[in-house]
Amino acid sequence: MELAQTEAGLLLLGCLFVFLGLGVWIGLALAMVGLVGVVVLPMLVPAMPAMPPEKVMGTAIWQSLASWTLAALPLFIWMGEILFRTRLSEDMFRGLAPWVQRLPGRLMHVNVIGCGIFAAVSGSSAATAATIGKMALPALLQRGYHKPMAIGSLAGAGTLGLLIPPSIVMIVYGVAAEVSIVRLFIAGVIPGIMLMALFSGYIAVWSMMNPSLTPPRDPPMPFAMKLKESGQLIPVVLLIGFVMGSIYLGWATATEAAVFGVVGALALSAWGGSLSWNSFRDSLMGAVRLSCMINLILAGAAFLTQAMAYSGIPGAMAAWVGSQGFSPYMIILFLTIIYLILGCFIDGISMIVLTVSVVLPIIHSTGFDLVWFGIFIVLVVELAQITPPVGFNLFVLQGLTGKGIFEVARYTLPFFFLMLIAVAIVTVFPAIVTWLPQTMLAR
Repeated sequence: MELAQTEAGLLLLGCLFVFLGLGVWIGLALAMVGLVGVVVLPMLVPAMPAMPPEKVMGTAIWQSLASWTLAALPLFIWMGEILFRTRLSEDMFRGLAPWVQRLPGRLMHVNVIGCGIFAAVSGSSAATAATIGKMALPALLQRGYHKPMAIGSLAGAGTLGLLIPPSIVMIVYGVAAEVSIVRLFIAGVIPGIMLMALFSGYIAVWSMMNPSLTPPRDPPMPFAMKLKESGQLIPVVLLIGFVMGSIYLGWATATEAAVFGVVGALALSAWGGSLSWNSFRDSLMGAVRLSCMINLILAGAAFLTQAMAYSGIPGAMAAWVGSQGFSPYMIILFLTIIYLILGCFIDGISMIVLTVSVVLPIIHSTGFDLVWFGIFIVLVVELAQITPPVGFNLFVLQGLTGKGIFEVARYTLPFFFLMLIAVAIVTVFPAIVTWLPQTMLAR
């Protein structure tokens, strides 16, 4: 039976690479591989049970998409799409610039702080990098800041869109692994702040070591003027605080908080004068397109997961890993390498739904907390966002700067290593992830 399961696993993996190589949409490719698993494998491997494909597909897709928790996904995406079409990037730079002038590195910290703030309303890495980059990058280069550091810090900080809640990737993982979205959102707070501190710390140290590459500070600004410059930014921060606070304090579920976020984003857009019929329609259609793409991937992955469950592949892999005597740290190292390799070819959401059915039995067998593992996956998916040749943030920065994707990747390399350090820190000290949700939800 082990030989049959090995052959079945290799066959399904080979089919997946063939379909992806032919350019088939990832969601459809996953569903087609699932069909191979349900229809073809029982013919080739007699030990595997034959199941009616229409029943397996219907049940799997319905169970994966008929989720009240999943309803938060398009709403959070819509909130980000609405604010993406406002003057938020301009307000962000103007509002943050006066407060970072005294820090070593000065305005380059706007990339990190701005991405952290926008991450809390978008949930998307590429949207975060694009929104902050379209205003901050020209302003930094115009003032004479070091171009490689400006580009690299923006690409690295843009990945915060996946880690700082509300995160689209966290919702997808929570649904796929049947883990509380609220716990994942709370668990991402401290690692997100830690990653921002690592980025800003590196910028400060680099600036002190290269003072000639950092322009002089702008003229001092009175405190009242700083507040005035930040006036347009404060309502967005208050919206973030209300949406996430309502989740953390138990006033609302993630889905209900997403509704508050959409209403608040529409109100801010109307107040700022950027809400029109065209912007409303474009934001709604943008949210629909992205949500449909994610749901298609989830549906295809659910069918493939069901097919693999019937074949016994995940259980066999978990048993094999357990029999090898690998230490937990060794397993995490292998998984990190696997995800980094996958990140060179497919996007983060696809990575999660493609691997979670196989990886979770291994994680269960080694005793890792599933909330902690969710944050670990988000961190390695963040790494994939700045890994060529399919790093989405690299494509965004390539479009903004006109530089080649491998040149942008070279600029981003220091922040790639900082994120690897973050992965190592949360692995050695898992309480960084698990302490806050355990404390807040124990009340």
